Amino acid sequence: MKNQRANLLAERLEQGARALATFASGLSDAEWQIPLPKDGRKIGVVVHHVASVYPIEIQLAQALAGGQAITGVVWDTVHQMNAGHAKDNSGVTKDEALALLRTNSAAAAAAIRALSDEELDRAATASLYAEAPITCQFMLEDHAVRHSYHHLAKIREALVPVAV
Repeated sequence: MKNQRANLLAERLEQGARALATFASGLSDAEWQIPLPKDGRKIGVVVHHVASVYPIEIQLAQALAGGQAITGVVWDTVHQMNAGHAKDNSGVTKDEALALLRTNSAAAAAAIRALSDEELDRAATASLYAEAPITCQFMLEDHAVRHSYHHLAKIREALVPVAV
């Protein structure tokens, strides 16, 4: 029997990934290269970033599901990883990014669907949250599930002129 909570989480992740992919697929080559305000990364790099971190986000959630504390992961580490990703992938093509988004979001959704309610509810301390105990479900919702929605909103803001 499918776990309804896990399935709903996976569906929300899939919806966000589809929305990002649909929007990104309609971007022109020039738009793909536009840097996001305050962020500095190009839109295409950010789409690839979302796709590339799904495995890490799922791995962290699975650690919590297993009752393991998350240690050594702090926001400075995340920012360094994101900067390195941007440098290493500055020329990513739309086809490459969208293919990785499809592949990694499907794998992330499958991993979420494999979780039980007990695993979703399990909490352990997380260095990313000042050693606060967080649940696997919270980690999923705050990272893997939310990630595509968050960046899609930032991409849309970058492409829509601000009314004065």
